[in-house]
Amino acid sequence: MSAPGRLGLGAGTLAIVDIGSNSVRLVVYESVARAPAQVFNEKEMAGLGRQVATTGRLASDAIERAIAALVRFRILCEAMQVGKVHVIATAAARYASNGPEFIARAEEAIGHPIELISGDREAVLSGLGVISGFDNPDGVVGDLGGGSLELIAISKDGVGEGASVPLGGLALLDRSKNSLKLAEKIVKDELDKLPQIAAMKGRDFYAVGGTWRALATLHQHQANYPLNVMHGYTLPARDVAEFVKLVERADLAGLEAIESVSSARRPLLAYGALVLDELIKRGKPRSVIISAQGVREGLLHEQLPAKERLADPLLRAARDYNHLRARDPRHAAELISWCRTILESAGLSEDEPSSRMIESVCLLSDIGWRAHPDYRGEQSMNVIAHAYFTGIDHAGRAFLALAIFHRYAGLKSSSPAAAALRALLAPPILDRAILMAAIFRVAYLLSAGMSGLLPRMPATCVDGRLILRFPDDLRPLASDRVVGRLKQLAKLLGREVEIASI
Repeated sequence: MSAPGRLGLGAGTLAIVDIGSNSVRLVVYESVARAPAQVFNEKEMAGLGRQVATTGRLASDAIERAIAALVRFRILCEAMQVGKVHVIATAAARYASNGPEFIARAEEAIGHPIELISGDREAVLSGLGVISGFDNPDGVVGDLGGGSLELIAISKDGVGEGASVPLGGLALLDRSKNSLKLAEKIVKDELDKLPQIAAMKGRDFYAVGGTWRALATLHQHQANYPLNVMHGYTLPARDVAEFVKLVERADLAGLEAIESVSSARRPLLAYGALVLDELIKRGKPRSVIISAQGVREGLLHEQLPAKERLADPLLRAARDYNHLRARDPRHAAELISWCRTILESAGLSEDEPSSRMIESVCLLSDIGWRAHPDYRGEQSMNVIAHAYFTGIDHAGRAFLALAIFHRYAGLKSSSPAAAALRALLAPPILDRAILMAAIFRVAYLLSAGMSGLLPRMPATCVDGRLILRFPDDLRPLASDRVVGRLKQLAKLLGREVEIASI
């Protein structure tokens, strides 16, 4: 069945099955792209890495859970007609003496060959995953799994040399015999060997892995943080160090929002906190940034052509939204030009927010038209604030979301969610979001979101005036309502309104 926006499942789709030490996960992507959309995401907490450090073997019950999950994933991939399935296995299968036997059974269960990746390759893939998810990243990536910790330095130019040590949550729990005091000694001894620690000083530390994401979730709840998004959640290293010390000492049952963490993950929180605490002490990064992207996204990223890797993931995602949700996707390009003419003629810099943010907000400006008019602002704000966007920080999300909220709801409107998002923005950036909303409120009244009209009605700032020019055949569009919104915009720009002819 073909329809606008309907998924074209089949040859272009890619599934990645990640057989990790704690979980076995299936993620199906719509395509191999710079900003890939996830069609399906499911996991089984099999706990393959449990007791491997002390027994040297994968536990039989964990094997059976993993095999059952792989059979289920094979059936689902067949139902979705996935074009390609890539299966990887990491630390638990790598370290266990019965790993080869498990891999043989697992290949039969999933119906595809399995790549048993080395610790160094795991580090490289984690690094590429983070590079794919951030705008100009610079620092060190740490990927904490159930069986191992990978560290690798990254920059926008690529990855450095990686390292892998057996400090995953399950492995550490096993090696320390459930003693945090002994675990601390183990962690210190392992980290002292790693040259990647020195590369952290004064740079960002990108934290990858479910245990660290769970810690970040707890921190967000404790801090009453207004945006429930993990990717890009950024904290000063000092604040993180204080919080993880609290987790190490606390009775987990008493922590706020602990119910949001899976029961299988909770025993690992204190060990994940311990590893993060020691990394911060030794590496002295300036901040800790949570990354929802790691090995799987790294696998995708390395399959892209070199030119495509350099593309902006935020702009790619915003263009996809525009293509799927706007009334006339061609209108966005005209709106971008129309907005830039106003901003440039008003002498407003695109440094903050950047040119890419202005382009992105224009691309997202018509995604809410199918909703009831009373709820378009709130709905669009929630979609944008929580969208699967990468290459953008949380302040950027708030800017995009609030601009579109005010575009629909009005420049003076508010709501509890909008008020919370405003706390993420510096006053000048909030002012720019409202200014963009004011421009959109004029542009969409003039064009109804259709292409071909805005280029014929240029708006520019000249001296103390905001001049909107009409050709004779479009002069009837200069209604009282349009003039009223134009006056709102002019007031924000500190100018008077003038309607002129072309």
